[in-house]
Amino acid sequence: MKTLVLANHKGGVGKSAVATLMAQYSVRLGHRVLAVDLDHQGNFSKTLTLSGRAQLVPGTASQIMTGPALQLQPASLALLAADPALLGLERQLQRHNEFARNLRSFLQDVARHFDVCIIDTNPNPDIRLIAALASASATLSPIQLNQEALDGVVALLNHPTVGIRKIRTVLNPKLNVIGLLPTLVESTPYQRANFVQVAQHYGPMLIRLSERPGHFAHLPKRSSIAEAQGDGQVLWDMKKTAARDAWREIEPSLARVSQFLMVPATSAMAAPATVRAAEGQVISLGAA
Repeated sequence: MKTLVLANHKGGVGKSAVATLMAQYSVRLGHRVLAVDLDHQGNFSKTLTLSGRAQLVPGTASQIMTGPALQLQPASLALLAADPALLGLERQLQRHNEFARNLRSFLQDVARHFDVCIIDTNPNPDIRLIAALASASATLSPIQLNQEALDGVVALLNHPTVGIRKIRTVLNPKLNVIGLLPTLVESTPYQRANFVQVAQHYGPMLIRLSERPGHFAHLPKRSSIAEAQGDGQVLWDMKKTAARDAWREIEPSLARVSQFLMVPATSAMAAPATVRAAEGQVISLGAA
């Protein structure tokens, strides 16, 4: 079983939407998917529950960290939903190692039933994020193209406790960092300028769709994507022309992320995060 953790130290970047799309897309590819919502806000849980396509696992997400172990049955899409008790885990400092061990044991126990596990995490870095990254196959970081994006990437990489560099060095050297996925992208001069800035500082961490200059994975800002998330619909099954157009735009990015998840490639972290983009690089914000 491949375990993908959605991680960002900032909220409002579309993390739960990406988790939902990746879970639904993995089912579309024929994988057996386990969705785990470690964010007490429960946006990932809400969308999958509304869709009516996820089998709700008896128990809650906090239970897989506090014990006893939950028993799961195979399903095309199973959901372990968020609960308010997740918020209190960070305050139980003496049990943090126990929480991390329990999560790892749970993932090992259910691996025979599922091909892919998608874990959505909370934006405030705490034991939930540490435990998830410590046991993950890969991590993906959705980001927005605004002035706070660079600061968020720095925190994600270099936080002294839950930074990806720290996690890989101390807890999980096999963690594959798929990279940064810009979300809510608009084809405007402002967004293009910010995309270029991100590429200049963190080019190796953007996910290339092809060798074409500036052709990186991203999710465009489309009302149909937000509608699907809010109503629990599956984007590619919606009848609206706008939804079909949005699906054509985002499918190459989801396919690329899935490819890196299932067949891990060389991590972007192997390259310096300060490598600058090629001079005069043009960023593609349109459809593939």
